Amino acid sequence: MNPLRVYKQTGVKTASGGRLIVMLYDECIKQLRSACRELDAQHPKLDLAHNAIVKAQDILAELMISLDFERGGDIAQNLFRLYMYFNQKLVDANLSKKSSNLKEVCSHMTTLREAWDSVEITAGARETREKGGINLAG
Repeated sequence: MNPLRVYKQTGVKTASGGRLIVMLYDECIKQLRSACRELDAQHPKLDLAHNAIVKAQDILAELMISLDFERGGDIAQNLFRLYMYFNQKLVDANLSKKSSNLKEVCSHMTTLREAWDSVEITAGARETREKGGINLAG
């Protein structure tokens, strides 16, 4: 097996729920940027742009599935609406082959990713404090 692939798989399997959300955002942003590059190229490869947009849509679907409406309340509802809006923008971009909608979604996703990362860092620090700190002795 490819050592890099094994390393990445281990990272996903051992990540907290919050870290997984950040990882999904990271990959979605990566796919959106890839699609933008293709659509803005002098000779765009529309199949590559299409595939990147579809991958971003798949990630949005995963983010929607991960929402907990019982515990998340209004935040979960609002995120769901945002994800639906983003998905429609991606459909429009895929049909029009214009990057403007992708750039808008990418901007919003970057802001949300930063918020999730901030929450994850705060949660991780709190968990470390509750467990008594980091054991540097091993």
